[in-house]
Formats: sequence, C-alpha cells, structure tokens
Amino acid sequence: MDWLGSISVFVQVAETRSFTEAGRVLGVSSSAVGKSIARLEERLATRLFHRSTRSITLTAEGAGFLQRCRRITAEVEAAEFELCKSSSAPRGRLRISLPQVHGLLMPVLADFMQLYPEIELDIDLTDRMVDVVEEGFDAVVRTGNPRDSRLMARKLGEFRQMLVATPGYFEAHGVPLYPADLASHACLRHTFHHTGKLEPWPLRRLPGAAEVLLPTRFVSTSIEAVEHAVRRGLGIACLPDFMVREALEQGALQQVLDEHLDYSGTFWILWPSSRHAAAKVRALIDHLSVRLFPEYAVSHSV
Repeated sequence: MDWLGSISVFVQVAETRSFTEAGRVLGVSSSAVGKSIARLEERLATRLFHRSTRSITLTAEGAGFLQRCRRITAEVEAAEFELCKSSSAPRGRLRISLPQVHGLLMPVLADFMQLYPEIELDIDLTDRMVDVVEEGFDAVVRTGNPRDSRLMARKLGEFRQMLVATPGYFEAHGVPLYPADLASHACLRHTFHHTGKLEPWPLRRLPGAAEVLLPTRFVSTSIEAVEHAVRRGLGIACLPDFMVREALEQGALQQVLDEHLDYSGTFWILWPSSRHAAAKVRALIDHLSVRLFPEYAVSHSV
C-alpha cells in the first residue's frame, strides 16, 4: 500500500468530511477513497472516522492522527518546494487576509512583490476572523492561538501592549501612576469590528480589586486610527509595541504604567493544509517568517 498516499487521502477526507469531495480534489473515485481509508484503518487497527448516511466525523483517535499527518505532509511539501523552487518561479494570484496594521505589514509585502513580480497579491484588510477554507484564502495573518484543525500554522513573532500618550498630554493632564488614575484621563479605545466590543486593556488586577473605569473619549475599529489620535495628543491609548517603538525612541510618545500591564501577543501565518502547497504560498510564508519580525527570526533560527 502507498503509505504516504493513504495519509494524503486521510487528510483530504478529514478536511472535506466527504469521500466524494475528497475524491474530486484528489482526482479519484469516492469508492477508491473509501477503500483507501478502510485499508488505512485496518493497518492501524483503529477506527479513524464515525460514518453515517449524512455525515463523516473524526474519532478521537482520528483527530490525534490528523495532527501528526499534517506535520508529515508539511515536511513533504517543504522538501518538494526546496527541490522545485529553483526551476519553478512562484506565480499566480495570491489571496490573503491581514489585520489592519498597515504600517507593519505593507512595507514587507511591497518587498515581497518586488521579489516575486509574477505573483498578483489580492489583500483583504480586516480584523474579522475569516474562514480561510470556506472563503477561499490562500493564507491569513492573525494574532492569538490557532485553533482551526484544517489549517497549518507558523509563528511569525511576538509583541507587547503599551499605554502611551504624548508628553504634551501628560504635561496638561498629569501622569497616571496607578491604573485607578486612568479614571481621570481621556482613553482612546479600539473596538472589534465583528463584535462591536471594546478591546480590553491588559491591566493587572489584584484579587478582589474593582475593575478600572476607563473614560472613553474616542473609539474606532481601526487600530491605526487610534494611533493617529494618540499622536495628536487627544488622550492615552493601548497599542502594540511595533506601532509606537519609533515614536517612543524619538520622544514623540511616552510610555506609562508598564509594570501594571500583563499582555503579550503572537502573530501567526495560517494556510490550508493540502496535498501540495503552492509555490506562491510557500514563498509568502518564508518571506514573512524572515522579514516581519527579524529579531524573532534570528533568535529562533536553527
């Protein structure tokens, strides 16, 4: 039996939850898919799927096996890409979804376009949690922890949240020394577009302590609009370090209450697991991994 081929069939069925659809993707009949899964289960002496007339779902053993199979196929895809990239230049339309942090991402993507002139970038800028597979994205960049079992993921780098305002604002309104002092300040807030909820500020709270009241003067679904407002001296904002690092170094912004903040985040690039990763997707993954957070890439290189 073609062991690697059976793994590819298994991954495709696990993603599509359908023998028929998996067969269409792989270019074989649904009966051939069913026989391949049956032989695999026989070899493993383990049931991988629950089957009914209406649905196919993974067993607990199948879900665990899927994670290992994804790593196997990813390694094969990476090896294939390394062998083929010298003779096959990445090309074609690349549809990606990115968070609304243009200043961080666009310079890196502009460099990517110069390196790969035959790739056409189609960028969706949104903080909405898109369905990568259902909406047909080749890759997405997101923060948080990946939870979609249909996707592969690579960590791009980390960031911290900071409370900042202009020196002029602090001169006029005073510098908060404790989180409770924020109750007398103008707070510039980011709100999530898909829920309408305010993004919480990661202020440490002692056991039993009341939640800090944050008077809100400005709200926006765009984190870059919040950055613009804080640079104009309109109040205090909670922003990621990569957005304000240069302004802090130049003295245009001032950081406060850092010892009372407790949050760091992670950027990931996610892409659909497939039998063969397209060269254009692999090129994007490798480019962002090296260029987006260079310090992280160097410190975590093998």
